[in-house]
Amino acid sequence: MSATVGQGPDLLVALDAGLRALGLVFLGAFHPVPDDGVPAQPDGRASRTLILAGNVGGSLWPSFSAAPEAGDGRPDPLDRWSARVIAALAEEAGGVALFPFGGPPHLPFQRWARRGAPLAASPLGVLIHPEFGLWHAYRGAIALAEALALPPAAARRSPCEDCADKPCLAACPVGAFTAAGYDVTACAGHVAAAAGSDCLGLGCRARRACPVGQAHHYPAAQARLHMSAFLAARSS
Repeated sequence: MSATVGQGPDLLVALDAGLRALGLVFLGAFHPVPDDGVPAQPDGRASRTLILAGNVGGSLWPSFSAAPEAGDGRPDPLDRWSARVIAALAEEAGGVALFPFGGPPHLPFQRWARRGAPLAASPLGVLIHPEFGLWHAYRGAIALAEALALPPAAARRSPCEDCADKPCLAACPVGAFTAAGYDVTACAGHVAAAAGSDCLGLGCRARRACPVGQAHHYPAAQARLHMSAFLAARSS
């Protein structure tokens, strides 16, 4: 890791720089309340700030693809890389790293994401960002005992409210997304078949149809990694 995290009032700025050095992005922060389910610090103190870290589009791909996890042939390379680099950053900051994987039980990252950023549910069930669209993901979080001064939360309208055509719902070749919910079996069956090579190689066609955040599509190699992981999880 090329960035060193400082302490005191500059900690938030230093964490942001540390994440960017890894190809990760500061995706929001908030001061937890008991109902948020944020774990305490190892010494029993309450966690008073939670910082959310992840990627926007292919921001992490250069760092990850050059890391040992990307080529060691073991399962879950992106999760293992995320755990290693975010844990190191959290340790330097004097906090604890938390992750959306590794359960059950699973930590409530969807709830935390909506506490820390102006997100809304999309017709696909994925949280949509007003700028990044569906092309953002949470790789981890850093919980701190210190209550850092945070920028004011931005209240922004969901882009789906002004999207009359909903092209995302019409784009799926097997109609896996409907008002009734997400048919994961139909989706996985299509992606695993020859007819689903487009979704496997470039990412979900319904997701790509969303007009928001088009500049942030995942690169093909990253999309294939995610889709392959999706299929592997379905077969395990």
